[in-house]
Amino acid sequence: MPPSSSLSPGSLLNQLRQTTPLVHNITNHVAMTPTANTLLAIGASPLMAHAQQEIQEISAISAALSINIGTLSPSWIEAMQLAAMYAHRDGKPWVLDPVGIGASSLRQYACRALLEYRPSVIRANASEVLALAGEMNQGRGVDSGDDGEDALERASRAAVALARAQNCVVAMTGRVDVVTDGQRQITVQGGHALMGRITAMGCALSSVVAAFLAASLAGHDDTLHATAAALACYAEAGETAGQSAQGPGSFVPRFMDALYTLDADSTPLASRLELTDVT
Repeated sequence: MPPSSSLSPGSLLNQLRQTTPLVHNITNHVAMTPTANTLLAIGASPLMAHAQQEIQEISAISAALSINIGTLSPSWIEAMQLAAMYAHRDGKPWVLDPVGIGASSLRQYACRALLEYRPSVIRANASEVLALAGEMNQGRGVDSGDDGEDALERASRAAVALARAQNCVVAMTGRVDVVTDGQRQITVQGGHALMGRITAMGCALSSVVAAFLAASLAGHDDTLHATAAALACYAEAGETAGQSAQGPGSFVPRFMDALYTLDADSTPLASRLELTDVT
């Protein structure tokens, strides 16, 4: 079942480009530049800030927040908590990217602390979803691990349980993307295998989700569809870039161009989505 026209990826992409939402990012060292470039390419405005002394002011002017735990330190964790607290207090959407949560107790502590401030969306790979749901205690880091049919089904069930427990949307990305609010589920098809060979692709996607959430609030509020729209645009751009890329090095500039030139009105983005009720 496709989304209504007002909730379609094309409509939401147009809304994003019209509003140019400012997204506050507290992300890892590796992801800062790729994330900023990705947000600019799709039509949003990036702001990178992690100093505790300016978090309140930055939060006040931002339309959305994206927090990525990829490179942690005690001061960064405190800044993340402050930013999440202000976003929650002010009713602004925010996205948690629990990068490699299974790799260390520090990452698990940081995520537990951040979950207290009720993220709008958790954007993670299958291994990270399983770890957050308490079904896997260890992980290699940012790799998604096994993405076979059995593993995908298990992780999808964990995503539904996590969404219900946290009262949020969970976007589990991988070979097939699954977006769920615990009651409904949208699968997103597309993308390209090279996306898994390039660092910070997932990190940047989390910030793109935050931008779509901010844009959707300008007209209507449906976190599930806004998240799915972000993933559909990403998948479309990835598929387009992969058609001419020879490898990871040539994929990145083609991906940026594909995001920048996405035609919201003529590209059948909605065909990538399948909405079902969760049983």
